[in-house]
Amino acid sequence: MSAPCILCVAITGSVPTKADNPAVPITVAEQVESTHAAYEAGAAIAHCHVRADDGTPSSDPDRFAALKEGLEKHCPGMIVQFSTGGRSGAGRTRGGMLPLRPDMASLSVGSNNFPARVYENPPDLVEWLAGEMRAHEVTPEIEAFDLSHILHAIRLHRAGALYGNLYVQFVMGVKNAMPADREVFDFYVSLMRARAPEAQWCAAGIGANQVVVNEWAIAAGGHTRAGLEDNVRLDRDTLAPSNAALIARAADICARYGRPVATPAQARAILGLRAT
Repeated sequence: MSAPCILCVAITGSVPTKADNPAVPITVAEQVESTHAAYEAGAAIAHCHVRADDGTPSSDPDRFAALKEGLEKHCPGMIVQFSTGGRSGAGRTRGGMLPLRPDMASLSVGSNNFPARVYENPPDLVEWLAGEMRAHEVTPEIEAFDLSHILHAIRLHRAGALYGNLYVQFVMGVKNAMPADREVFDFYVSLMRARAPEAQWCAAGIGANQVVVNEWAIAAGGHTRAGLEDNVRLDRDTLAPSNAALIARAADICARYGRPVATPAQARAILGLRAT
């Protein structure tokens, strides 16, 4: 198996704080520095959230613009992917940064339970976000927390509602959503191959599931995500010193399975994104 593996670094998210791990990057400057180190370790995609001055989640387009500018300067060619996730805002504020034309943006096409709340993605909002991505030529990364999300994404793509090539990420291990279950993972992979053979897929595991799902995805020929958004530890007793350390661990797994780590240029070609 020699197909390059795309590594995505989820640098900050909306939940982890410096109290959880001092390495969590909060300010734009910290995010750029942390992402640069992960880029050097092999990350081709930066999955980006931004925070307000007090560290709380934000959808502020100005902060996204500053982060995008910093990443493009210090991580040449890296794929910039903005989050439109629901913890950072409500309704259409979640897509207010899409006119900045990042390479990609996350898109959840259905609702599900989170640890202490419902993650609401009503059909009208999904339609609007997808429309904004089409208008600004932003390729969605479908964040699938449930089987129905994968099937709906395939339907939307076939109907022409999603810009660019189909790229689906299985998110496994969120409490009250889909657990990191190997039988389910294998079914997801077989479903993608049968229903959307032209598509690319990746997988992300939350918490201690991160390294487990990294290995499943790499071994199965897909792509994968790591980073402090999803997991602040290397193991039960050791905090991760950086996003780069989690990407380096995923890169080591790629080496064990004989898969080269995709460069940003290779990742752009694999995903059908515009060149830099």
